[in-house]
Amino acid sequence: MAGHNKWSNIKNRKGAQDKRRSKAFFEVGKMIRSAVKDSQNGDPDTNPALRLAVDKARSVNMPKETVQRAIDRALGKSETGESIQEVTYEGYGPHGVGFLVITATDNVQRTAGNIRFAFSRNGGSLGGPGSVMYLFKREGADFVSNMMLDLSPEQGKEVQALYDALVEDEDVEEVYMNARWEGMES
Repeated sequence: MAGHNKWSNIKNRKGAQDKRRSKAFFEVGKMIRSAVKDSQNGDPDTNPALRLAVDKARSVNMPKETVQRAIDRALGKSETGESIQEVTYEGYGPHGVGFLVITATDNVQRTAGNIRFAFSRNGGSLGGPGSVMYLFKREGADFVSNMMLDLSPEQGKEVQALYDALVEDEDVEEVYMNARWEGMES
């Protein structure tokens, strides 16, 4: 009777749902932070871009506390009243893929440990300043790769696992990588 374990079925289904929800929350949180940073206005009544992002948050069932936390982070406030710093981490993932991880944090030590753990757990390594930056050029507020790496779908799955692990951290604002593969998500 292999495959008929009810607990395994529930665990796998819930895990998949949580992964989709986490990705949706990350995307909406990014929209909220971007809208607030662009106008330096955290009031949805006077900021149309923020109002649109908050409506999107409601559509994906994002809790009000999470929305407010994203607005506060974009305004530079934290829950403890400490200032929030933007820190960029650079590292290499599986198959030599370069990663730029932009974070906004009130505790640099905690965030550095979390990022280092995500890299080491998924076959990557955290690099020093400038070790990956040369692979990217800045275009406005975003980074674009100078040298794209083409990967097979199997290699892409390993890289996607690292990307997903980085995105799950609540301090991570943006993740850029210089790889592409057939069937690539986001």
